Amino acid sequence: METLTEATNLLESLSNDLTQVIESVSRSVVAVNARRHLSSSGVYWRDGIVVTAAHTIRRAEAISVIVSGGATMTAALAGVDPSTDVAVLKIDSEDLAVANPGDPRDLRVGQLVVAVGRGALRGLNAALGVIGVLSASWRTLRGGLIDQFIGLDLVLHSGAAGGPLIDAHGRVLGINTPALSRNIALTIPSSTIDRIVTRLLEKGHLDRGYLGLGMQPIPIPEPLKRSLNLPSDSGLIVVTVDLDGPGARAGLLFGDIIVSLEGTTVVSIRDLQPFLEPESVGKPVAVSIIRGGQLVELNVTVGERKQRDR
Repeated sequence: METLTEATNLLESLSNDLTQVIESVSRSVVAVNARRHLSSSGVYWRDGIVVTAAHTIRRAEAISVIVSGGATMTAALAGVDPSTDVAVLKIDSEDLAVANPGDPRDLRVGQLVVAVGRGALRGLNAALGVIGVLSASWRTLRGGLIDQFIGLDLVLHSGAAGGPLIDAHGRVLGINTPALSRNIALTIPSSTIDRIVTRLLEKGHLDRGYLGLGMQPIPIPEPLKRSLNLPSDSGLIVVTVDLDGPGARAGLLFGDIIVSLEGTTVVSIRDLQPFLEPESVGKPVAVSIIRGGQLVELNVTVGERKQRDR
């Protein structure tokens, strides 16, 4: 009987602790009204700044947020980055408290975490689970760089996308999204959010580099690989060249085979992404190509990709 009592006390203590932790972060969590019929969640990340999931933003105007006290406030869209699923809203409210940040680098697989959200109609919600998967930095299908892969073993409540992931101390580790993976909910870590927020506040979007080239993988014959002393048996063949694009201005031609950038071998389109980050725009990149059976070195100044509608 004592064992049962101890277990009951332990569960009750855990329940009370979880309740207090969730309440401690509640003033940082808002409901975001930026699409029809369904709200999403957001986090008061900095003074005057709410962060949410970009895929839930379906309009640029008439956006509002509902704060912890139930009041509805007007918010202005400051910027969206679909590649990392981060959106930034500006808001003027004294009813919100800036989230207490945590460091997701300290996470461990199996660690208890809570995904918190706020619904427009049902208010605060929470889902208890564990960290299911952890790994290093990765890129989304749209090429966005996420500093850490954080996979969650929990089910997000409807409308909880964009809400925070918190640890046992109520520290916010990032925001949650189901949009970057088909299988599990992920957390965009706080370091990624800080980086994206800063850039979105500066320009409203992220500069995305481009070379002005259409490319596809192609095998390199073994005799040519040996004669040129290449480390890989494939490269990227140029199949289209944008007129007056960065590649055309650098002298790249249809049929050239790109084998490396800055000395790094490239065999797929994904290999190009590290050289097309926002900080690369306007900078020269050394490109090694095969042309006429010989290696040719060119310098391409990375251009800025024009923004498209979300």
